[in-house]
Amino acid sequence: MEMKDKVLAFLKEQEEYRSGEEISQKLGVTRAAIWKAIKKLQADGYEIESSTKKGYKLLSSPNVITPSEIKHNLCTEVLGQDIYYKGEIDSTNNQAKVLAREGAKEGHLIIAEHQSQGKGRLGRSWQSPAGTGIWMSLILRPHILPKYASQLTLIAGLSMCEVIQEITGLEAKIKWPNDIVVNGKKVCGILTEMSAEMESINYIILGIGVNVNMAYFPEELPYASSLAIEGKKEYSRKAIIKAFLEKFEIDYKVYKKQPDLTPIMERYEKNCITLNRKVKLLVSHEEVIAKATGISNEGELLVTLEDGTMKVVSSGEVSVRGLYDYV
Repeated sequence: MEMKDKVLAFLKEQEEYRSGEEISQKLGVTRAAIWKAIKKLQADGYEIESSTKKGYKLLSSPNVITPSEIKHNLCTEVLGQDIYYKGEIDSTNNQAKVLAREGAKEGHLIIAEHQSQGKGRLGRSWQSPAGTGIWMSLILRPHILPKYASQLTLIAGLSMCEVIQEITGLEAKIKWPNDIVVNGKKVCGILTEMSAEMESINYIILGIGVNVNMAYFPEELPYASSLAIEGKKEYSRKAIIKAFLEKFEIDYKVYKKQPDLTPIMERYEKNCITLNRKVKLLVSHEEVIAKATGISNEGELLVTLEDGTMKVVSSGEVSVRGLYDYV
């Protein structure tokens, strides 16, 4: 941990001013080292009041998602306890794969301010501008069969949907299988990738992108939006990340003991906007009209075709759209 992170952690715990002498003794370094750390923190956007007589006091923190900000008061046992952070990266999923192959532990979080090659489902690109969103990936190592890996997409989607509802008050909904929408527009996408053998998983990479504070989107992205656009104010990215890690860890623990979706199904169906609607299934460039009637305990979409035929659809097979718009 850098000295500035140690100083920041100390100041976050204090309600009153603390002298440079007191901080230096607490951290076992010189007052000059404390002064340099304070200057670095101020350059990073932290508002720290400095008084010759009183010392230092943290007044406010910038909307950053550094490891020290995420770990502060994070209530998880595994998720986010190890964090790899970069200002810019090609893709957090790509970096997560590298770390996973090198033996990174379960729960390792990879996060960046900007992705130059962000990825979505079915090979699509994902817009990831700097400083406005959440671009992160989690390394998971569950003892489940590879065919069940996509279930984690649904669990993570439910966790993020509920977190967005709680933090923003917006009516976020899940568009099966991996999107979260607000007012019919996409604000979050989840991409699950894995390395596996025939009967076992080496690792799963859970990639999550959340459009938090973008002010606008180009015309070629008519179905994209952000929490700030829909809520008409900016939100704390670190608060969303921490709340997600805490909520997802609870459901993930339950899932590892009982690898099916029964424990979350009532919550999921309550929040899934796809259900009980007519949808277009885009299969190999062919459109099929169906009504979404339910979710199986394995996470598949249950649909009824126009001729009355029932069909079970897995997330890797199709893209789902509403008849007239995105949902």
